[in-house]
Formats: sequence, structure tokens, C-alpha cells
Amino acid sequence: MSQPRLYMFQCGVISQHWHDLMLGQRLGEPVDVPVPWYLVTHTDGHTLVDGGNPAICAVDAHRHWGEIADRCTPRMTPEQACTVELEAVGIAPADVRYIVQSHLHLDHTGALSAIAAFPNATVVATRAEFEYAHAPDWFSRALYVRADFTDPAIAWTLLEKHEDGYDVYGDGVVRLWQSPGHSPGHLAIEVTLAASGSILLAVDAVATLHHWDERALPGFATSHLEAVRSVRTLRRIAHRSQSTVVPGHDPDAWPTFKHSPHYYE
Repeated sequence: MSQPRLYMFQCGVISQHWHDLMLGQRLGEPVDVPVPWYLVTHTDGHTLVDGGNPAICAVDAHRHWGEIADRCTPRMTPEQACTVELEAVGIAPADVRYIVQSHLHLDHTGALSAIAAFPNATVVATRAEFEYAHAPDWFSRALYVRADFTDPAIAWTLLEKHEDGYDVYGDGVVRLWQSPGHSPGHLAIEVTLAASGSILLAVDAVATLHHWDERALPGFATSHLEAVRSVRTLRRIAHRSQSTVVPGHDPDAWPTFKHSPHYYE
């Protein structure tokens, strides 16, 4: 495994409504959105991005998430938990060096909620996201499940605002771009591979290509102004790097990508 690889995993779906994704559009129309997460293999230790839903969501999501599970209902199997999926492709969780948190919403904390399985991992997030998650505004409080990210065993590396474009390994393979709006400290992840080139994991900065194409505002944002400007920034990055753009929860775009056990290299 000398060359880095990018694996894309799906941690089930969340049943919700289109207007939860696109502000004021397709009101009341149901949709099942994918819950992706990612792994970059590297000779200096692997990087896991988010990890999808916590494993307990396969058993009792309502107990873990509370009432929001009635409106945004996760559907996953125990086999779709991130630790199980890693081992299915031959990756030991102990070989994960970094867990990158795009943000700390409840459908992106699958790895953090299983932190004991990752004894050698440093968790990278922005300070803005870390601080907001511990004291969110009332309208976003339900999206942060404190039990997922308050374990004292988590070894945090918190990026400051001036560290935009943070290069995780120092070799250009994984760079982190600050893209606030969906949440105050959101990160998009650019993965650059030898054959596939730049792949921009936009995560929830671009939940669907409707946001990327400026055809819809996000259904949820702590700042719609920041969300719109972050998309513009990511579009400039993608244009410069000729990136393949991967939206965060697009049910139409997601099937067009390679899914684990297949990979990009």
C-alpha cells in the first residue's frame, strides 16, 4: 500500500424531507439521504474522516439522538458501523493516525463515539467547531450529542482560523479547508492522489449539488451568508485543482462514486 488510497463508505441512510436539505423547496417530500464517511490510507498512518453515524444508531437511535430521530431517522445495520467497515477492508483501527472531523453534528461522529477502538488517533477539528459544539445556540442544539465528543480519551488538535488549508501529512495528500456556514467550524477535505488527482470532499458545506450550483440555500445553516461564501471559496479551490467534487448527502450524486471495497488511488 505504497500509494495513498481513498475509500468511500456509506453508513446507511437518514430518512427526512427534501426541505431539510434545500430551504423552502420540495416541501414535505420525503427522501433517504446517504451518510458517507471516508478513509485515506497513508504510509504514515491512515486518516479517517467522520465515521458516519455512531454504532448505537443501528440499535436504538432514539435513545441516543433524542427527538430529532423522529424527524431525521437513521437506518443502518451493525455491519455499517465504521469500525466494522474498516476491518472488512483489512484496516486495523489501531493503524488510524488521524480522525478528521468535518464538524461535530450527530451523523458525523461515528469514529469519536468509538474512540476506544482508535488508541493511536489524534482528532483534528477546528477550534470554532469544538467550542460551538459545547455551547450551541438553541436552534442547533439537537444536532450535537455531547456524549459523542466529550470523552476525555479524545486527543484533540484544534485548528485556528489562520490555519486554513492545513496539510495533515505535510505532503499535500490531505488538506483541510475551513468552510463555515452549515456549522461555525466546518471543514472540507481535499484528497490528492497519484492517479485520480484532487477529490474535494465537501461534506455538509455542499450537502447536494443544488448548493454547489447555487440553485438552493441549505435547509439548515448557522449562517446562510457564510454557507454561500464557503461554496464560492470551495468552487475556486476545485477550479484550481480540477477537483472531483463529492457532496455530503446527495442521493443522486452519491451512487456515481466508487464505494468500498473499491477505492481511488
